[in-house]
Amino acid sequence: MPAEEFWGVIGAYGAQIWPAQLIFFVIAIVLIAWLFLKPGRLPNLMVKLYFVLSFDWIGIVFFMLFYSGNSGRVSSYFLGSLFVIVALLFAVDIYRQKMLFRLPEAIWQKWATLILTLMAFCYPLFSIASGHYFPRLLFPGTLPCPTTALALVLLTTALPRVDKIIYFILLFYAIPFPPFVQIPRYGVYEDIIMLGIGIYSLIMLVLHWREKPAPGD
Repeated sequence: MPAEEFWGVIGAYGAQIWPAQLIFFVIAIVLIAWLFLKPGRLPNLMVKLYFVLSFDWIGIVFFMLFYSGNSGRVSSYFLGSLFVIVALLFAVDIYRQKMLFRLPEAIWQKWATLILTLMAFCYPLFSIASGHYFPRLLFPGTLPCPTTALALVLLTTALPRVDKIIYFILLFYAIPFPPFVQIPRYGVYEDIIMLGIGIYSLIMLVLHWREKPAPGD
């Protein structure tokens, strides 16, 4: 698919689902602000439920229903299935309660988390800076790249008690796709954010790989 056709697909999708992307975006901001300011089981539950709905939407609505009609069906259904699996695993964790998202205690990691979260929410601003305007703006919640970036930041705050299958699936999307597909082929320069967050998330996973949860966690 040529770059202009790709952006045409993104624009058509954005126009057809409006204002769903804005609703998902605002809800994400409210939930994560609540989580960081008042950490606890209820905001954790709501954030996981948000990711269940968001990744299901991306997997089914974006990839399987919309994108598959404009691109290769095999690749679209493959990627859509991966995001549906991520949604399912977030749903399972609502009952398992393995992952607990919260701001890290280490000052440097706390600031890194806040800055990277802000960067994920700034995806639409980076879209405008890259010359992509509505309805081609990339919003977390209804598109895979910004949502992947946002979810990976949250997953780093749950280490070492994290679902590694979710982690690996999102890393698979976050790290190789921007430098090899999204940026050189389609000019999605906004995905520098996802690539940076993916690299940070991979480093944090390696650092915490052998770490055991603290007593009482």
